[in-house]
Amino acid sequence: MSPLTYTDAVSGALERLRGVGFEHGSRFVNHAPMAAEALAYMGYADDVPGWVDHNLRTHTYHEVPETRWTIDPADADDWRSALGDFSRVADWTALFERELALAPWQEVLARWWPRLLPGMAGVLTHGVIRTAHAVRAISRAGKREDDRLLRDELAQGLGYWAARYANHAHGIRPGDEDPRTGDGEGAAAALDGLVAEYSGVYASVPQRHPVPLIHSVTGPAAVRLVVEHLPVAQRHASYLVARDVSASMLGWFSVTPQPARPMELAGVPDLAEVFATAAAIGDEHAIKLAEVAVRHQALAPDPRHVAAAHAANQGLARFRR
Repeated sequence: MSPLTYTDAVSGALERLRGVGFEHGSRFVNHAPMAAEALAYMGYADDVPGWVDHNLRTHTYHEVPETRWTIDPADADDWRSALGDFSRVADWTALFERELALAPWQEVLARWWPRLLPGMAGVLTHGVIRTAHAVRAISRAGKREDDRLLRDELAQGLGYWAARYANHAHGIRPGDEDPRTGDGEGAAAALDGLVAEYSGVYASVPQRHPVPLIHSVTGPAAVRLVVEHLPVAQRHASYLVARDVSASMLGWFSVTPQPARPMELAGVPDLAEVFATAAAIGDEHAIKLAEVAVRHQALAPDPRHVAAAHAANQGLARFRR
């Protein structure tokens, strides 16, 4: 049997995950599409089917709510009133499926990104993270005759983001122009710095649980995945919102950053081994953080990336025993 390609592995996972609910348990997020994409991106495409098998065996996902009413994208009062209403998640997903069937995904993303950006904080940024993994998958696929599964996954990511929207952008309404201006061309580098900063925080502070603060890293890393696909005018605001959300997480989780000091890397494996360990652990958070570490080490080398991923592996391995 030939090895799976990235796109085949992602499409196969999405086919098997069609109709699987957005959450399980007490509002725990369905990470399966995101982690499957990260594994495939990292060259572990052949491991994706088995990982999805295990995920579906060990998680009982809630059913997706039924569609209720059509959301009118041209009526700001209508779509704004549905933001943050999880009972409308199927309505939101249907809206994005319609829009993605009628226009290029880049156009749909550019139209809705500023509308959803102020609500990035919802469910610990998982809406923007799922959207970002879908954007990478559809952008890497290029022009395929049948990209239905990838378009549907982007619709799911955007729909979940809208349905779990939680405004955290200092009073900016969804769709309003952000009055804060800055260098859109420099937003990617600023996000790289933000990912490194919060990787350092994660690696250096004691935590009650290894998972929550991971999102202070994976949230801005998700924005970084998308930002180069956005119009330049939307990029600086994207960095600012990501920065504000990550900073707020320190308060949410009662974390006090330690004074900056050289990162201690004695005994920390190299990044390839760190990702292999995350894949062996099998935890979706370990996989996603390790993938961020590898990606950002290539973009802007910094020892804090590997330190954070290694710390997460250690914490999650103990937690899962």
